[in-house]
Amino acid sequence: MKHKTIFAMLLTVGSVSAFAQDKPEDTEVWEPVPKIVTTGKSFTDAPSDAIILFDGKNLDEWVSDKDPSKPAPWPVAKGIFTVKKSEGGIVTKRKFTNYQLHLEWQVPSNITGTGQARGNSGLFLAQLGRGDNGYELQILDSYNNKTYVNGQAGSIYKQFAPLANPNKKPGEWQTYDVVWTAPTFNEDGTVKTPAKVTAFLNGVLVQNATEPLGPTQYIGKPSYRKHGAAPIYIQSHGDPSEPLSFRNIWIREL
Repeated sequence: MKHKTIFAMLLTVGSVSAFAQDKPEDTEVWEPVPKIVTTGKSFTDAPSDAIILFDGKNLDEWVSDKDPSKPAPWPVAKGIFTVKKSEGGIVTKRKFTNYQLHLEWQVPSNITGTGQARGNSGLFLAQLGRGDNGYELQILDSYNNKTYVNGQAGSIYKQFAPLANPNKKPGEWQTYDVVWTAPTFNEDGTVKTPAKVTAFLNGVLVQNATEPLGPTQYIGKPSYRKHGAAPIYIQSHGDPSEPLSFRNIWIREL
C-alpha cells in the first residue's frame, strides 16, 4: 500500500511539474493575420471586398440564360430590377466556388395565386447547365400561403424545409444572406465533400450548414455529379402570378 501511495504522489508531482511548464503564449496564434475589411453602414451594405452584382444601375454582371451571348433582358428602374417572365432567367457572367452572398427580393403587394403559383422564383447557388439546373434556394411568397414545407421560401427546394418561416408580407423587401460551400469530388467523380448551405432569411437562420443531397430535382431523388466553379442563376418561374423584383446583390468569394 505504501509503494502504491508513493507512486501516485510521484505521478501527481510529475503532472503538476509538466503543467507548470505550459504558458498562455503556447496556444496563441499570430499569423496569418486576417485581412482588413471595411464594413458597410449596415449589414445589408456591401463590404469593401465584395463584388457588386447589382447596385441599382444596370445588370452588367448578368446575361440572358436563354442566350448567354446577350445582356440580361430584365428591366431596371428606380434602383431595382424585375423579372420578365417571357425572357427566361438570368445568370452571372462570373463563376464562383465558395462565397457569401447578399440578395434582396420583393413579392409585389398585388400578388395573386396560391401555393407554388404565388410569387415563385429561385436562387440557384450554383447553376450546372442552362435553365433550372443546379442547387436551388427557394424564393416564394410564404406569407400565409400554404404549400409543401420543402418548397416554401428558405427551403433547399424539394430537399430540406427551412428551420423557421420569417417571411414578410407582400410589398415588403426580404433579405437573403447565404454562405455557400461548393462540393468537392474525387478524380473518379465520387463526392469527396458535399455542398453546404447556411442561409438567413430576414436575419433569421433557415438553413444551418445544410448538406444538399445533390442538385435540385423537381421529380425524383437528387444525386451529385462532378462539377467545378459555377455561375449563379435567378429563375423566371412559369406560374402566372405577378413578377418579383430584386435589389442590392453582392458577393464575397471565400
